[in-house]
Amino acid sequence: MIEIIGNKVVLKGATNKDIEELYFWKFEEKEQEAKKWNGPYIPEEKMTKDEYQKDWEKEIFPDIPASLVIKCEGKPIGYVGSYWVDKNTNWLETGIVIYDSNFWNGGFGTEAYELWIDYLFTSTDIHRLGMSTWSGNIRMVKVADKLGMKEEARIRDARMVNGEYFDAIKMGILRKEWEEIKGI
Repeated sequence: MIEIIGNKVVLKGATNKDIEELYFWKFEEKEQEAKKWNGPYIPEEKMTKDEYQKDWEKEIFPDIPASLVIKCEGKPIGYVGSYWVDKNTNWLETGIVIYDSNFWNGGFGTEAYELWIDYLFTSTDIHRLGMSTWSGNIRMVKVADKLGMKEEARIRDARMVNGEYFDAIKMGILRKEWEEIKGI
């Protein structure tokens, strides 16, 4: 099983217990604070636990999972993920969600996302990684910028959250840029 150890978090393949806890945070937890930031403009249909379990079995390459659990102090607090935008140009979209708000604003997400990006670039021949968000998610934009992603597109007033329009933002980083940042 994959295990990527950072200073604050560990990224790991999901156990059944992890998936149960993440399912709770994603679909059953009452406050749903993370949904206020993670694509609140996208209607989300509830999955069954079996469907959610199957979703965790997806791979982007053989033996390279599409998602890993973010653990802190031994408990799952969120996950990092990716999906194909274009296999012909080796382009993945990436993302991160930390459900437990006790772990917001402490560098946990930044470290997890950096570990994920580094893992994807060092474990595959991927050419580019991207991420999409909305202009109201200032923390995600700052994390992506801090890790070297560049704003590549801003679509004005393309997202509506709580009756207010926000810009859609796309950011990305190329392998050569990541390698330069890392001194590889």
